[in-house]
Amino acid sequence: MSFFHGAALRQALNGISGILVTPFDANDAIAPAPLQAVVDRAIAAGVQVLVANGNTSEFYGLQAHEAEHAVRISADCVRGRVPLLAGIGRSVHEACALARVSRAAGADALMVHQPPDPFVSPRGVLAYVQRIAEAGEGLPLVLYLRNENIGLDAIEALCRVPEVIGVKWASPTPLVLAQAMRRTADRQLAWVGGLAEVWAPPFYAVGARGFTSGLINVMPERSVAIHQALEDANHALAMRLIDEMLPFEELRAQENNGTNVTVVKTALQMMGNDCGATRAPSAWPLTDAQQQALHALLQGWQLTR
Repeated sequence: MSFFHGAALRQALNGISGILVTPFDANDAIAPAPLQAVVDRAIAAGVQVLVANGNTSEFYGLQAHEAEHAVRISADCVRGRVPLLAGIGRSVHEACALARVSRAAGADALMVHQPPDPFVSPRGVLAYVQRIAEAGEGLPLVLYLRNENIGLDAIEALCRVPEVIGVKWASPTPLVLAQAMRRTADRQLAWVGGLAEVWAPPFYAVGARGFTSGLINVMPERSVAIHQALEDANHALAMRLIDEMLPFEELRAQENNGTNVTVVKTALQMMGNDCGATRAPSAWPLTDAQQQALHALLQGWQLTR
């Protein structure tokens, strides 16, 4: 059963949505044990929401049964201390099955990945989300929009699906985001900046109070400090804190963003919280130069020796 409902869940989405890694063992099987330290560290730091089966979770690298396993182990680690969002996606049948499993596991809401299918119609996306809403049996939905090419009319229609309580906006288009927010203001949705800390200030400026983070796996205190600076309207402090973590995000953006999760998992290894390798087509391992840069960065942050 879910633990958070209504106003409490909606308010939590104004904070940080931390996207959890999926830990693998040496045989490339999901290994639950290392995740507990990641979750405990994030909750202790004050991260408001945790997310299983997001992109930092390597959702598209998981088999359907592994995605189901991942949400269960995440729920076991979180134990109702903060809201848990469960990523949902791929084929409509897989998505609906995962929605049902996530609800049974105790997820508080479902985060619906925007379908990557090359033949996506706006009305088809609407039907997709409606099917997932039915499978979730009333569980709240957070839309994950990576681009706005489906158009503002379609985005508004998606936002008006009754179960939708929020939108994770992962396109570098804050002015389009502002338009979408104006068109759906009556719904009082939670708008979450989906491009992590670096894009949090411009998204915050147009009204998206929350933001996503993969950094929380490694240094959740920094993410929380950035969010607090934005809440305090201390733009200078927020930008300084972002500038200090920017080299980490720049490493994650290398190789066509293929080192995104690799950097996070390598950092966890260096910290003694080994969550295993990433799966192809993600880059693994880091090059010697990348590893040296990451190690120096973690040393500077006093996260490793």
